[in-house]
Amino acid sequence: MNPTKLTLAALAAAFSFAVAATAADALPPAAKKPGVTYATDIKPIFDANCVKCHTAGKKPKAGLALDSLAGALKGKKDGVVIIPGNSAKSGLVSNVAHVGDDPDEFMPKGKGAKKLTDDQIGLIRAWIDQGAK
Repeated sequence: MNPTKLTLAALAAAFSFAVAATAADALPPAAKKPGVTYATDIKPIFDANCVKCHTAGKKPKAGLALDSLAGALKGKKDGVVIIPGNSAKSGLVSNVAHVGDDPDEFMPKGKGAKKLTDDQIGLIRAWIDQGAK
């Protein structure tokens, strides 16, 4: 193999790793709370911040319904937003944490919408890391 190609490939791999690590580092840490559940811990956050636009009965935006565990795990019309066991790679987390390259994906949005707190994002991360149950 051409040494120049090998060097460029190594640089590209290192850059993509660094970008991924930087995005994950920008996320608030997962809460240390064990046994986080959708019903007890996550649904109240979604009810207060998300279901205005993401409710199954109201033709949810992007096809994402967060008013039920099944809807949240199903994801949106473009695919899943929660990867159980991996909050750092779950699109829902980066969107509510306002981390990433596309501010149009940052949630919640709309009149009167406020960014979730680091504690709320940490609970969502813990829930996903614990299996999104």
